[in-house]
This record gives sequence, C-alpha cells and structure tokens, in this order.
Amino acid sequence: MDTRKISEMAAVMEERGLVRVRVEEADGTVVELERERAVVAAPPLAQPVPSAPVIPAAPAPAPSAADVPAPSDDDPLDLTRATVVSAPMVGVFYASPSVGSEPFVHVGSQVKKGETLCVIEAMKVMNEVTAEADGEVVDICVKDGQLVEYGCCLMKLY
Repeated sequence: MDTRKISEMAAVMEERGLVRVRVEEADGTVVELERERAVVAAPPLAQPVPSAPVIPAAPAPAPSAADVPAPSDDDPLDLTRATVVSAPMVGVFYASPSVGSEPFVHVGSQVKKGETLCVIEAMKVMNEVTAEADGEVVDICVKDGQLVEYGCCLMKLY
C-alpha cells in the first residue's frame, strides 16, 4: 500500500472523527491506523468576578495505607494500574500451545512471574511470551491466530 492511500485514510479519519481504522486488501496486506481521542475542554459557565485575593490553603497530608480502604470485589478495577503485556515482535498470536488444546491462560487466570501466557509465531519459530509479574489476567486484547505488531497490547494483568 502506498503512502498516498495511507494519507487519504488518515484524512478521512480526521474528517469523521474516527479513532481507529483497519483495512485488509485482497493481496493480504493489512493496515491499521489509530490515533488518540481528542479531548475537548468545556467552556466556562460564567466569567469569574474579581474579588479579594485568595490565599491558598495548606496542602492536605497524603493518605497513609491505613486511610485507603481495601478494594472489594464490587469495586471496578482501575485498569490504569494494570500491567500491559506487549508483543515483543511482529507475528501471529496463539493462545494455546497447539490447535485444539487448552489456552495457556483465560480471563481470571492467576499467573506467576515467568509463566507462559501465549506464543507468537514469527518466521515459523514459536516464541513464548511470559508474565513479567504475578497477577490476574483481566483482559485478553487479541484473538487467537491474529497478526500482531511489535508493542501492541496482548493482554492486561492486574
């Protein structure tokens, strides 16, 4: 695919406010474009009226571990604290060691550091992807047999 087509796709994304586009051509070429969502600030509701100078309050002390409540099962997960397992190379993602066998992990699986999470096939070589930390698999972001690129998110551990 030439760069002119990619530029045209990017322009269409901008015009229509699209965040992600994936195009598969007949020859097997796949192009994915993704951009950050635009954040629009809301205009102020009213203009502030000048008044006496405001003296800032002293900063509040940081909460200690005893002040922070322990998360319960009903609380939503803070996925900003999740560990992202990224693809170490370009290749094909496989969730199981062979066709028809159980996947290495499922959403909800508890994993230990060094445990195999999946394999990526690159140039007919199977490369294991292992957990960099202990945790629970909270999201698997790709499908079995999907082509992945270097650095893309494969799954998230919490």
